[in-house]
Amino acid sequence: MITRSDVETAARRVARHVRTTPVMAADPGLYLKLEYTQHTGSFKARGAFNHILAAGERGGLPEAGVVAASGGNAGLAAAYAAAALGVPAEVYVPTTAPAVKVRRLTDLGATVRQVGRIYGDAYEAALKRAAENGGLFCHAYDQPEVCAGQGTVGLELLAQTGGVDTVLIAVGGGGLMAGVAAAVEGHARVVGVEPERIPTLHAALRAGEPVDVEVSGIAADSLGATRIGDIALDVAVRTGVESVLVSDEDIARARRDLWERYRIVVEHGTAAALAAYATGAYRPAGGERVAVVLCGANTDLGDLAV
Repeated sequence: MITRSDVETAARRVARHVRTTPVMAADPGLYLKLEYTQHTGSFKARGAFNHILAAGERGGLPEAGVVAASGGNAGLAAAYAAAALGVPAEVYVPTTAPAVKVRRLTDLGATVRQVGRIYGDAYEAALKRAAENGGLFCHAYDQPEVCAGQGTVGLELLAQTGGVDTVLIAVGGGGLMAGVAAAVEGHARVVGVEPERIPTLHAALRAGEPVDVEVSGIAADSLGATRIGDIALDVAVRTGVESVLVSDEDIARARRDLWERYRIVVEHGTAAALAAYATGAYRPAGGERVAVVLCGANTDLGDLAV
């Protein structure tokens, strides 16, 4: 479980290592948090820095450095943070990870291992490797310091807008959702948005516990966790996070609209959050102030029409 206090601690710890990303007033009552402008192109750098720095504060980092499992963005963040802090990184990704993300991992100096077709396969391999070499395991979303680091997005958003009523966030494993929900608890509500074909939060809320779901669809490269994290579900239940689902077609349309209206290019998974607002899957009340977190843009420009 994490709280706003944990997020505030994370904000102080990572302040000189991460960017304060801008907020754009898109339409009356609608704000876009441009978190894709963060280091490595996604919010993940916040959690990676917080986790690695906190480990160092507790007694130093292992000689083996860090080991991470990722569909792409978490690995990029772990590799970037490790390089910035002078430690090695070994990153396990599924074979379905976009080539652009694999190339960037290598450019950041990480040792890249491609294992299996889904995140779960890469995760098991990375966990085994960390047990073997003593490296600091960096989970993509289900570690307290990772979630608290991601939550610094929420603190920034409140400060930059003067307060909003609702924050729409795309959900895969739920680390960003958990961190932001903890950060804005008592100040705003959070709505988790998922593809219909990867309903990790939706299924967990219905079952009362994390459950495995099938992973498919156009957002699988970034929202492809097979189940919601334990921390994410705990925070979601405590803070009353709602879950809404959007179709692949609506995600693709929202992604194209971001480009056509604002010249913003993001991942399909990121566009899911805006799709909920654009399609009415989430309908704000009159006068409600809504923020959409655009959380990542590590994507291939060639598929913008998809």
